[in-house]
Amino acid sequence: MSFRNLGLDAKILQAVQEAGYTEPTPIQTAAIPPIIAGLDLIGIAQTGTGKTAAFTLPILTKLAANLAAGGRRGTRVLVIAPTRELVVQIEENVRAYAKHLPLTMATVFGGVGEQPQIRALRASTDVVIACPGRLLDLMDRNYADFSGLQFLVLDEADRMLDMGFLPSIRQVVRRLPKQRQTLLFSATLSSEIESLTHEFQRNPKTIQIGRRSNPAETVTQLVYEVPKHLKPALLHHLLRDPQMDMVLVFSRMKHGADRIARQLEQKGIRTATLHSNRSQNQRLKALKDFKSGAVRVLVATDIAARGIDVDGISHVVNYDFPMHAEDYVHRIGRTGRAHAVGDAISFVTPEDQGELRSLERFIGRGIVRKRAEGFDYSASAPAGGGGESDRRPQQQGRGQGQGRPQQRGGGSSQPQQRSGPPRQRW
Repeated sequence: MSFRNLGLDAKILQAVQEAGYTEPTPIQTAAIPPIIAGLDLIGIAQTGTGKTAAFTLPILTKLAANLAAGGRRGTRVLVIAPTRELVVQIEENVRAYAKHLPLTMATVFGGVGEQPQIRALRASTDVVIACPGRLLDLMDRNYADFSGLQFLVLDEADRMLDMGFLPSIRQVVRRLPKQRQTLLFSATLSSEIESLTHEFQRNPKTIQIGRRSNPAETVTQLVYEVPKHLKPALLHHLLRDPQMDMVLVFSRMKHGADRIARQLEQKGIRTATLHSNRSQNQRLKALKDFKSGAVRVLVATDIAARGIDVDGISHVVNYDFPMHAEDYVHRIGRTGRAHAVGDAISFVTPEDQGELRSLERFIGRGIVRKRAEGFDYSASAPAGGGGESDRRPQQQGRGQGQGRPQQRGGGSSQPQQRSGPPRQRW
């Protein structure tokens, strides 16, 4: 199957080709034709499978047809996503694949000045990509006109429910035209998601690719059992391997992430952090530096588990073992994306053994245990103890330091890519 067989507009195909992509992923192959046909759709697939392009490409194809027919302008597409980083990344995709179309687009999210967003909404921008909190705030003040809306996309729907956005989403959707095409994409089809589909969609077609509980088959999963006071030393030891060239490290808490980053910087390893205490500009710069290779390691909290969408991540390291199995799946989904390969390494202390057993039951398989060659496991704890970034019961991604929803930040996916062209989020 090629993109030419999916009914995409010639200008969209040209942009896809220029981005260096040749073969659609399964979710794209299954979702693009029914979206072009005008059906509401529920797309269920794990991270790294190409969900973003699965709705971006057919919507742009339909907008291209509308332009060719001389249709009226105005805001026709609204994409709602849970985090600022994801909104920015979706907008980058839309721009890349709409490069040959005369379309305007804007992002709407909290944590930055609202005046440029207000101007874009008043100008009836063709495509709006938004976080629900800031969007609802601007709608309440009558800055947005969605009377001509044709397409509504709810991306990472399960994540938006986890983050408490459902009331805001309901208020937004109630103010949109009832005659529209609604697309909902999620990593899981829970009972809560199913209730949303009955509320927001009309006879949607459901497409499910793979099983939610199975992490990507292209990810090699390893467990390193280690005393908690040796975790900093083990991380530094593993990073001596040059193959660990683009590493995402997960810490449970914000201050733990900062501490890990400081320790690595002291060892001469270029590192950035991503968590909710960082400003919007700091978070975008951290992602930019990580994507470009300016920093080798990005230390993040679970707020980023679905918000980081970077090609080429070689390793994900669970420095703090996740307290919930689903968070593990989201974390390791940042590597091994779209037919690439990657490694997921989890540090497991004696206190983590219960969570590890629960995870293995969840994914239906055991995870290989491994010992680091040449590492001294007998070293005693330093004076003052420490080593683990935190062991508090709260989770960063579910309530810790969230603030107002629209000021949260934080997903996806790439089809096969020929070697050579610049990295693109797919």
